[in-house]
Amino acid sequence: MNPLFSKLLIDIARKKLESKQKTSAPVSKKQIVPLVRRLQVEFSHALKEYIYIVIGVFAAGFGLKGFLLPNRFIDGGATGISLLLENITHFNLSYLLVAVNIPFLILASRTFSIKFALRSLVSIAILAFVVHFVNYPTITEDKLLIAVFGGFFLGLGIGMAMRGGSVLDGTEVLAIFLSRKLSLTVGDVLFLINIIIFSAGAYILSIETALYAILTYLAAAKTVDFVVDGVEEYIGVTIISEKHEDIRVMIINNLRRACTIYAGKGGFGKSGNSYDKDIIFTVVTRLELAKLQTEIDKIDKKAFIIMGMVKDLKGGMIKRKPLK
Repeated sequence: MNPLFSKLLIDIARKKLESKQKTSAPVSKKQIVPLVRRLQVEFSHALKEYIYIVIGVFAAGFGLKGFLLPNRFIDGGATGISLLLENITHFNLSYLLVAVNIPFLILASRTFSIKFALRSLVSIAILAFVVHFVNYPTITEDKLLIAVFGGFFLGLGIGMAMRGGSVLDGTEVLAIFLSRKLSLTVGDVLFLINIIIFSAGAYILSIETALYAILTYLAAAKTVDFVVDGVEEYIGVTIISEKHEDIRVMIINNLRRACTIYAGKGGFGKSGNSYDKDIIFTVVTRLELAKLQTEIDKIDKKAFIIMGMVKDLKGGMIKRKPLK
């Protein structure tokens, strides 16, 4: 790290500690070092998050001005509402993006936190600035390409902003809020909101435009899933077998993956309270799942295997070891 920046962090840490201390005694180096490390982590994370947001804003701006806006297309969510209002009123889209999202951000400040709402407001304001001032070229007039790639770049932008800890589309906040109040999932609420938007688009613009808008929304939603969850899906695998030691060695040596061992007890039969066998848990990518199942069958065809999707993970060997 830059020496000047390190010195700045040390000064900040010293002032924080001095402000907390009731005495005027000097702050020791032993007290400063842990706080400096925490400040370094906070800064590096914040820098990475804002890089995600900036990339997301420019990607979303490209999707809007390079594809959707010049061809009078709409999308779902708050962005779709803004585009629909722009078609009706001919107000500048940059103003509408901020105005439409403000109620959702007020709700976000109450549902989540003021910090999250402010970060999202900054992201949307930057997007409005980009839409207003950055001149993107109009890429194509083909309606299918507009719907697919307009949705792709818009979804890329929304997903990157979410990775940065903010939103560019406030309807997701409303969906989370309503899902807590009603017996509906977040996906159900978003689906209902977008049905209303697309129905309005069909009535005000045309049915064809509404149908292309659905395609745009699907492309954007799938892209958001890829960006937020990753292209490679992770599978958590729990394995119960009499030959657990052989399977453990296979996972480590053949698949080059780490695993966790649980001490299990049999729940079937009279010996349900006695120690039964070790239970193995590991995480693999979907691409490796077939190989794992093959290797397990080689050792124990009667092994009991439980598999489940893993949304995200951090640390361990999973992201460092290459596929074999």
